[in-house]
Amino acid sequence: MSGGVDSSVAAALLKRGGFYPELGRRVEVVGVFMKFWSEPGNNNLTKGWNRCCSPDSEKRARQVAKILNIPFYVVRFEKEFKKRIVDYFLEEHRAGPTPNPCVICNKEIKFGLLLEKALALDADFIATGHYARLRKTKDGFHLLRSKDKDKDQSYFLWQLSQKQLGRVLFPIENYTRAEVEKLAKKFKLPFSGVRKSQEICFILDTVEDFLKRHIKAKPGKIMTVEGKKIGEHSGLWFYTIGQRKGMGLSGGPYYVSGKDFKKNALIVTKNEKDLYKKELTAKNVTWISGEEPKLPLKIKAKIRYRHKLDFAVVNSSGRKTVRVVFDKPQRAITPGQSVVFYKGGELLGGGIIK
Repeated sequence: MSGGVDSSVAAALLKRGGFYPELGRRVEVVGVFMKFWSEPGNNNLTKGWNRCCSPDSEKRARQVAKILNIPFYVVRFEKEFKKRIVDYFLEEHRAGPTPNPCVICNKEIKFGLLLEKALALDADFIATGHYARLRKTKDGFHLLRSKDKDKDQSYFLWQLSQKQLGRVLFPIENYTRAEVEKLAKKFKLPFSGVRKSQEICFILDTVEDFLKRHIKAKPGKIMTVEGKKIGEHSGLWFYTIGQRKGMGLSGGPYYVSGKDFKKNALIVTKNEKDLYKKELTAKNVTWISGEEPKLPLKIKAKIRYRHKLDFAVVNSSGRKTVRVVFDKPQRAITPGQSVVFYKGGELLGGGIIK
């Protein structure tokens, strides 16, 4: 329970229903609030609290647990979150890619450490407020897109294993966000005026400002794709492919089209068409089924959470590495982001863009 409306309604549905059809029996519900790392020592950042584990969030989660009359516990994952998520985020930026920490957090923390903790306490399952659907067949567990396609969060779950999915429940899987908000009112949960959560919970201002506090500047040249110097940058890790603002260039707009780490040069273009490519290579590829399907495989893929799905072919390119060829060029394919594969409404797997 994060103190947000989605996980609170998920708890309410389990408690008020008292019965989960796929389990075939009544369930006992326990609320758990996770405390993550918060950036210390900056009085300008809402007292330095992580958005998803602030005192207000914990207070709301406790309030909901009291309304639902369920036990409530707090688990502290500050050190683990800092090491596995925040440090990963910073290390990747230093190396050049633009990582997606939410994908790693789901695997390592929410469906990793929390699940381990729950099983150690003799729980059978963990339930979350994710917008995703789970189905079990004789072949195993299948992860599907949510009923609410705009809120669907299956993109962030591509690294989950069959073992993890076998211990997971998604109580709001068949609801839209609007329906969840109506249920919150019906259950008289305290969410009037509460803002929706942000993607990167541990960044309280902007990604650029956060990186500047933790990574040293390393100035270099800003070069056009034609090789002309038109300015200076403060460090390649502060920019991402497709970025248009924040470079201090006149005569634009200019777009970031690449990073040359050998020359410490930021490559920019005025021609937005330079950002479009049809192919990418992905590493650390995993498949929800636990087994690689027969390749090549025609699928739909997305290269960013808010990017639209598009047709592509996945080809084998080595151990846990694939080459993805899209039918149409994709804008700003970015190393470090996740490319995720779907067949129909089912999530098949994904990888990290190289």
